[in-house]
Amino acid sequence: MARGLTLDTGALIALEARRQRIRLRLKLANEERRPITVPAAVVAEWWRGRNDMRDEILAAVRVEPLTTLLAKIAGEALVAVRGSSAIDAIVMASAAQRGDIVYTSDPDDLEKLAVHFPTVRVLRA
Repeated sequence: MARGLTLDTGALIALEARRQRIRLRLKLANEERRPITVPAAVVAEWWRGRNDMRDEILAAVRVEPLTTLLAKIAGEALVAVRGSSAIDAIVMASAAQRGDIVYTSDPDDLEKLAVHFPTVRVLRA
């Protein structure tokens, strides 16, 4: 089965800005019926009030709740990869559960965490 996609805050911002690269990636993922996931913590970091574009984006993805298990896995990653942010660790822990590809505008930070989550591939949004 094809890998799903997990989006971080930068990818949501790129979608909101109508950046062509991420829009094409999501279009292809939809055509291939790949799941597109956004951890709920990412929504908190991205959300700055309701607008039609944000509503469209959220309607097109699955928002994953932050469970206790996911929080624990992310916390363990923070210990293993010093200097990482909690949101980045949550994104990577979320994607690792499914072996997803993570799309981000800042691959360097997430690549550091990829050492802890070897099944996750990180690509620029």
